[in-house]
Amino acid sequence: MEIHQLTLGPVQTNCYIVCNEETKEAVMIDPADEGAYIAKRIRSMGYTLKAILLTHGHFDHMTGAEALKEATGAEIYVSKEDADLMADPKLNCGGMAGQRVTLTADRFVSDGETLTLAGIEFQVFATPGHTIGGVCYYVEAEKVLFSGDTLFQESVGRTDLPTGNGRRLIKSIQEKLMPLPDDVDVYPGHGPDTTIGHERRYNYYLK
Repeated sequence: MEIHQLTLGPVQTNCYIVCNEETKEAVMIDPADEGAYIAKRIRSMGYTLKAILLTHGHFDHMTGAEALKEATGAEIYVSKEDADLMADPKLNCGGMAGQRVTLTADRFVSDGETLTLAGIEFQVFATPGHTIGGVCYYVEAEKVLFSGDTLFQESVGRTDLPTGNGRRLIKSIQEKLMPLPDDVDVYPGHGPDTTIGHERRYNYYLK
């Protein structure tokens, strides 16, 4: 598995192209913006996009999803609990940034579900708190976690936006993410990557 990171959009969101070198297929996580550019980038790498996974329904993680879907035919996956956020610019915070972004998913994901996409198994962890329907995607075979805006390097996602809940966020991290091995690499929605072990030791919010 190869991971290619793009940082796009007005708030510098990390977008991840997850590639299976054997099948030449890929999965996109959180296409923040410039969907046509992402599609071109994936094609230039010689991969076919099989799915678009969203960690949550905020505009800065999905603005490029519709154009990317149109260019590739890949379906959009998200938690059902964030469907209302995706459909409402006030709730998904697009209005705050002067962007009226609305989106409808093709498929809903559930806690504990395993998605086999591009020959890669993604485990779905429901981690509500940043939004009511936030999820993380874990590839156990590679010890890789895509944490969206749930967990950052030595920080956690903000909870003052619509449907956010601070206590719920910390509970989600403690119950779903901290049981993972120390050497799991964490790829967050913003900022540098980290590891579960590093966050267990140094993340102030988890003490």
